[in-house]
Amino acid sequence: QVQLVESGGGLVQAGGSLRLSCAASGSIFSINAMAWYRQAPGKQRELVATITSSGSTNYADSVKGRFTISTDSAQNTVYLQMNSLNPEDTGVYYCNAAIVITPTPMFRLSYYWGQGTQVTVSS
Repeated sequence: QVQLVESGGGLVQAGGSLRLSCAASGSIFSINAMAWYRQAPGKQRELVATITSSGSTNYADSVKGRFTISTDSAQNTVYLQMNSLNPEDTGVYYCNAAIVITPTPMFRLSYYWGQGTQVTVSS
């Protein structure tokens, strides 16, 4: 079926950079949108950034100007370039994708989650 695999998480010092990757594989007709979420310790999961198949992007206010979401459609992969990281960016980052597996009998979006990758930013 469909699987999302994240990579690129790790430990980085404040002010540093990190790039996360999420590759979707399996039976995929199309990917309408992909997104990154994160969950800090003791907090709810929050939306970080989204990108649609048309290239439209949205960012949480807390990451605007620092994070960039992009895709490689040929590889069904979404990236999150994170610059100027601070300790508040620490958390588990999750990839999410809105996927059409088959257009028949009707177009239907299904949402899939990656397993998450830990990002830790030290002071």
